[in-house]
Amino acid sequence: MAKRNEATRGRLSREAIIVSAVSLADAEGLDAVTIRRLAQAHGVTPMAMYWHFNDKDSLLDGLAEYLIEAVKLPEPSAAPWDEQLRDILVAFLVAIRPHPAMAGLALRRILAAESGLRIAERVLDLLRQAGFAAGRAAEVGTFLICSVITLVGADPDPWPRQAGAEREQALRDKRARLESLPPASYPNVIAAAPALVVCRDEDDYFALNLDLLVQGVRGIRRE
Repeated sequence: MAKRNEATRGRLSREAIIVSAVSLADAEGLDAVTIRRLAQAHGVTPMAMYWHFNDKDSLLDGLAEYLIEAVKLPEPSAAPWDEQLRDILVAFLVAIRPHPAMAGLALRRILAAESGLRIAERVLDLLRQAGFAAGRAAEVGTFLICSVITLVGADPDPWPRQAGAEREQALRDKRARLESLPPASYPNVIAAAPALVVCRDEDDYFALNLDLLVQGVRGIRRE
């Protein structure tokens, strides 16, 4: 039995489990990620998983670290603080955007994992350069990270995703409903109806929101 357990441990690495868990979360959502489900995927008993993860919480911590370690933090430069701050937010966005179901996990380890601490230190340093006191820099930095996570976790398409002719008809119906509203009461909704109905370009959507975040920080800093 001991030899069999050693063989199982050799086949089943922590990294392999994390990769499987990420794929499962991407495909079916975070609730689908369980010790039992992953054990089945690897052809082992749930007990074999406990060599690498004590419980579901430790598995989620592993997924959180996977996200944070994927952030390619840009090197410090001579660029203005706000440009460097935006570059860091972009790097964070690029890392978590492919995994919307898992995005919220990043907060679990950002102040625990070494890679997360490096992100926090850089963001706080730039905010201190901008004139924020340490406490306010912590508040602003937390807001920025939480905002990027929210952007990724929230679907920028306001309507249910459908395919082909069914989707096109649904979009036409919704646009027609908005454009038939009383003009005196809803002139701006009517004018914006095409943009409100049709799925926006997601790259532009994220870029716009990052600009809003950074410009907001510029607006409230002490001169």
